Amino acid sequence: METNRERARTVLVAGVRGLGLAIVSLGGSLTLFVLSVVSLVLVPFGIGLITTPWVLAGVRAHADRRRLLASQWCGVRIPPAYRPVPPGARPWTRTLHLLRDPATWRDLRWLPVDMVAGFVTALVPAALVFYPLEGFALAFGLWRVFTDGTYVGWWYGFVPVSGQGSALLAGLLGVGILVASYFLTPALLRVHFLLTRSLLAPGQGELAERVRVLTETRRDAVDGSAAELRRIERDLHDGAQARLVAMGMDLGTIEALLEKNPAKARELLARARQSSAEALDELRDLVRGIHPPVLAERGLGDAVRALALRMPVPTEVSAELGGGRADAPVESAAYFAVSEVLTNAVKHSGADRIWVDMRYAEGALRVSVTDNGRGGAVVGGGSGLSGVERRLGTFDGVLAVSSPAGGPTMVTMEIPCVLS
Repeated sequence: METNRERARTVLVAGVRGLGLAIVSLGGSLTLFVLSVVSLVLVPFGIGLITTPWVLAGVRAHADRRRLLASQWCGVRIPPAYRPVPPGARPWTRTLHLLRDPATWRDLRWLPVDMVAGFVTALVPAALVFYPLEGFALAFGLWRVFTDGTYVGWWYGFVPVSGQGSALLAGLLGVGILVASYFLTPALLRVHFLLTRSLLAPGQGELAERVRVLTETRRDAVDGSAAELRRIERDLHDGAQARLVAMGMDLGTIEALLEKNPAKARELLARARQSSAEALDELRDLVRGIHPPVLAERGLGDAVRALALRMPVPTEVSAELGGGRADAPVESAAYFAVSEVLTNAVKHSGADRIWVDMRYAEGALRVSVTDNGRGGAVVGGGSGLSGVERRLGTFDGVLAVSSPAGGPTMVTMEIPCVLS
């Protein structure tokens, strides 16, 4: 049962979030809409062929960020349904592919609605929280700034403020609005995301397209698994198996020399012992690459903590998974996705500190990896994030990247799952 203090905090947080969303809806969506229109107009002149993929990538990132906030803040899931862009495509092919994607036009239709209706639906919960402050200020004397008591110098809602009496009525109205916000603000913030879902959620045709995309990601996963099996076979053949064969030959020689040349036998025995230790180390490394033992034994949180200890950059890990465990394939996908993102941060960001935050809430595992590096990371920019996105896509997961020039970089991953 939620206490009054917890409820008040929830209302305040919803109001602050609504205010932030209103600013982003008006400023961000307006800017991206104008850039999109200009870029599309310039396509016939050739300039748009270069600019359109970048602009649409920004639109998608903006929409993905709203999807993530909808899920995190109000439990409203908005599945993406983007067609994968062929890697290495030429500018014209890439632009044409994006313009043929129904999800692109859905995003573009969403932008003007978001900067009008989205702005209003985000501003209303914020107004319910903060507008009462003006009424209280008027009741406590601020009305004197706007009137000398002989004429109406200010309106608070529908109350004309012309003196202390009407200012007290304004304060009373502020109390009423504050009471209403206590009950309505979180629900009104959810309305904003429901509006967003009505515009961004795929229709029946796009759901069929989503099935096709998931089929492709699963096929990629199968191909990746087959390639991994071939790598394991190659590593076993060239590494541990070769050492074990050599060790068997040494043991045969030792058996023959045991009585004739004990000194040589002892030398070969020491070499066989060394070979067995090296073969064991190789097998351990191979098993760790397939499925780390700590992941199977201790779960995702401890596995990522162990991974962080091996990073050359100081890495802090915070895990709140509610004491449960996801299915083994989900844990494995999350672990190797985090491993890839950490490797990218170490190789490319120039960061001297990394933070990993893992939480389970509202039916999804959410992992964010933040570094204080130089920024500029993009999906498909050769940083390995495309592979992470495909890995998560196998489980209907999503990847969002925020990496402005100069940093910091935040990579957020979300995988729908159920904890045991």
